[in-house]
Amino acid sequence: MVTAAALLFAGYGPTHTAAARALSAKARVTARVPLPRPRPAEAPSAKAEPSTAPDEKNTEKAEPPPPSACRLALTDQVAIAPSIPDIHGPGGCGGEDLVRLEAVVLPDQHHVALKPAAILRCKMASAVADWVRTDVAALAKSMGSVVTDLDNFDSFECRSRNRIAGAMLSEHGRANALDVRSFKFADGRTISLTDRNVARDVRESVLHSVCTRFTTVLGPGSDGYHEDHIHLDLMERHNNYRICQWYVWDPLPAVAPMLPEPRPEGAPPREVTDEPAGDKPAPDQTAQKPPADHPPAKKRR
Repeated sequence: MVTAAALLFAGYGPTHTAAARALSAKARVTARVPLPRPRPAEAPSAKAEPSTAPDEKNTEKAEPPPPSACRLALTDQVAIAPSIPDIHGPGGCGGEDLVRLEAVVLPDQHHVALKPAAILRCKMASAVADWVRTDVAALAKSMGSVVTDLDNFDSFECRSRNRIAGAMLSEHGRANALDVRSFKFADGRTISLTDRNVARDVRESVLHSVCTRFTTVLGPGSDGYHEDHIHLDLMERHNNYRICQWYVWDPLPAVAPMLPEPRPEGAPPREVTDEPAGDKPAPDQTAQKPPADHPPAKKRR
């Protein structure tokens, strides 16, 4: 750059002297300023990376919500019901504040196992636990035993009502329903709620207890889909409308023994004797009795 400035100064007249000096001075300043080194090939990309520093707003959203009042009340002294993550399935299936109800703990610390465990909303699980602890336990005590198992026929299942295509979402799909078939007692007895051979007063006792606690009760005689189990849920309706449709059928009548078919006309007549069967001597006694005209044997001396 200095050489170019000198040649420019020498090749032109005095009128270009000032411009040449300025150019020469600029060249000297440029020569003194160090240029940045070229970027190494192995250097990372110069694109701005997203910040890894914790964002206060994102941190607040990631924190789990505080436990509900139901969750705080459903302690291990009431039920074995661990919380599970929320479920958000298709068509509105699932829910929040869910638990896996594995067993109900009676006041005397006996456990009533749900077989299998039921996936329910906390409020529904709490209602089932209160029912078993209070009503079912009292029923078992009146029958001289203790309830040990509850047969869970169905709990959470993402499906329509009665599995009919196009029907409304079932409360089972909202984890808000439980189907019960029977109770098992400590003495080995099993009480099926839809068995007509079970005493009517026992089944009616269960009917009154569930219709008091749950907003929907469906059983035999309701719609043809609940002949072998009892459906319970806590569906919320306008004006707290409730449904209790369970017809407690009377026990089945005893079946009389079948009468013998009439004897065919062409059959030979039965042999009839006037001598009572008890008057006949035993065969061995008849063989040992001597004939009437046979003289008795003489004794040997």
